[in-house]
Amino acid sequence: MGFGVEEFDPDDVTWVRGVDYVAGWREATDAAADLVSALTVAGVPLDGARATARSAADGSGVVRLLWSAETVRAVAELVRRGGPEPLAA
Repeated sequence: MGFGVEEFDPDDVTWVRGVDYVAGWREATDAAADLVSALTVAGVPLDGARATARSAADGSGVVRLLWSAETVRAVAELVRRGGPEPLAA
């Protein structure tokens, strides 16, 4: 696949009762897989790219990306050529 996603690490989370951190991690993992699929279809090089799925303090999913300069430039060009409308901040 060329894009690694790490396993959930329960020791990497500060646990708060009632917060579903695993669900956030699963959501982040699914989002990373969606991104990989879309970038692969678009022909973006993903060699050496990594995604780390995590849960934020509130339990929401977070994906940290480690991309080569080549991958970042390819994604930037893809967006410039007619990507979707910008997300609201």
